[in-house]
Amino acid sequence: MKFRTIKGTKDILPGESALWQYVESAVRRVMQSFNYQEIRTPAFEQTGLFARSIGELTDIVSKEMYTFLDRSEESVTLRPEGTAATLRAFIQNNLGEQSPLTKVYYIGPMFRQERPQAGRLRQFHQFGAEALGASSPQLDVEMMVLPLEIYKQLGIDRFSLKINSVGCEKCRPAYKQLLQTELRKVFTQLSHDSQVRVEQNPLRVLDSKDEKDRELTAGMPLMNNHLCDECAVHFASVQSLLDALELTYEVDGRLVRGLDYYTKTAFEITSTALGSQDALAGGGRYDLLMEELGGKQTPGVGFAAGLERLLMVLAKLEKNITASSVPVIYFVGLDEPSRIWAFLKSNELRRQGICAEVDYLGRSVKSQMREANRMQARFVIVVGEQELKTKTARLKNMQTGEETAVSLDHITFPS
Repeated sequence: MKFRTIKGTKDILPGESALWQYVESAVRRVMQSFNYQEIRTPAFEQTGLFARSIGELTDIVSKEMYTFLDRSEESVTLRPEGTAATLRAFIQNNLGEQSPLTKVYYIGPMFRQERPQAGRLRQFHQFGAEALGASSPQLDVEMMVLPLEIYKQLGIDRFSLKINSVGCEKCRPAYKQLLQTELRKVFTQLSHDSQVRVEQNPLRVLDSKDEKDRELTAGMPLMNNHLCDECAVHFASVQSLLDALELTYEVDGRLVRGLDYYTKTAFEITSTALGSQDALAGGGRYDLLMEELGGKQTPGVGFAAGLERLLMVLAKLEKNITASSVPVIYFVGLDEPSRIWAFLKSNELRRQGICAEVDYLGRSVKSQMREANRMQARFVIVVGEQELKTKTARLKNMQTGEETAVSLDHITFPS
């Protein structure tokens, strides 16, 4: 019997992993420049954590979570997103007592049982950030700047930023009643999912991907036109800061995001290179979520972005990223003493941080040279009895073919 990957999962093979590492390095570099520290949470949590934070009526909770009973008969769920787990860790470990503002980021796998398609797997990978402890609109904008800066450093400049305000606990109840009144007028024509949401979560109807739903709700009142003074001032400040940074954006009143916990700012970054599945990143503010999960009242804002989607954009834009790991030097041994010397010398160089490789298969000189070419090694040194006796050899540049004499005791590489 041959085993295969489970539907909706894929192997990241050695030829691809170097590109993943390159992208992850860019994420870490930008996060550190903004003073965000990495957090790593478990791959599974108590089911109630996600049901309570994400929302019972969201597609994620109602249709997509990998939930099962463990051997203790406790319901656990593979992590479908990063925010809830991060906030659980914040509460459990009293991070708020250590600093008035906590800024963290994460990179890791998430799990949702969706229909697999391009850029959407059942085990997928996200990077994201959370800033906990301040309600400043400057942090909302920082959450938009973070992924944009990562994309820019990777050479992506074709994207769009959409923003909205989804109100707060003061102004949203009255708006929800108004929206429900309007939605009930077209209730029978809405899709089944939207009919369920009309009574429980009407804002999500505006986010429906069903074309008929979108036509029926085209003229519906929008939250950003019914904000309280506090939310209106906050949203105006966000726009003012984006203008000051000279970032192009669009106010989209239908943007509510797929998670229930957002308050005030919501945003989404899309790419024109992805087609219909164009979302690269999204996020927003969630000032009430910490209390919902049993912590002290703590404002927060964050974003999450898909790594698979990012890699798709890089491929479609044909960005020339040199991310492969190749040996700096390949030692070709002519006989057994030379092979042993090459093995010992390569380990010495590796301890210095230099990638060195040798032949472990007892191949001929011709085969070893062919392997050095296949690996795209930058330099080759052929070592035999004569080279070991004189302690000198010829260092061959595999790109130019140029050869120079080097001491075997102190091998140096031309730039």
